[in-house]
Amino acid sequence: MFRSEPTRFADRSEAGRLLAERVKALRLRDPVVYALPRGGVPVAVEVAAALGAPLDLVLVRKIGAPGQPELAIGAIVDGDTPEVVLNADIVAATGASEAFIAAARRRELAEIERRRARYLAGRVPVDPAGWTAVVVDDGLATGASARAALHALRRRGAARLVLAVPVAPPGTLEALRSDADDTVCLVEAQLFFGIGAFYRDFHQLTDEEVIAAIVGLQRPAAQHG
Repeated sequence: MFRSEPTRFADRSEAGRLLAERVKALRLRDPVVYALPRGGVPVAVEVAAALGAPLDLVLVRKIGAPGQPELAIGAIVDGDTPEVVLNADIVAATGASEAFIAAARRRELAEIERRRARYLAGRVPVDPAGWTAVVVDDGLATGASARAALHALRRRGAARLVLAVPVAPPGTLEALRSDADDTVCLVEAQLFFGIGAFYRDFHQLTDEEVIAAIVGLQRPAAQHG
């Protein structure tokens, strides 16, 4: 039996350590941990260390609604063929046009390429084909970024998909259950006022913090496969 999870985590690393206990209980075969940067990286580092698994990044960018950039109408994930996953209901409700979405796609792809060059510095991505992909973030709100990541990894041949997060609203988790083979969430929050409300330290990570966090786990990822 697991101890009760806190209503607030000290920081992302503590959340990652607690999350790792739950993920380990799944006894996954051949796991690779994929972090959603930036906030998911410190969480994923702890999960990867506990599993003895490679850590890689899945680069996803939220597409915000017109005039409401924090409201996700969808997300785009990188790859040989970048994939856009849209929430049709929110697109319709916010009046986001095809031209708006196309412009957002170009803008967010440019940021994805910047992050790839900065964070991975030419490192070859871990191929998920035939392996168990564990997608980790520091929490979910709409789940748009996580859904895009799961779709991309499934398309790239992952044998099993696990979504693991410290906190999310129950409705978001339920909507994502069909996208993953397993979901792990420490706190299913009925009253949800944003992910940051569940952390005492929820500062915005810098590029330097992300790079420092993943350096120690680069070697196992390079040897994977």
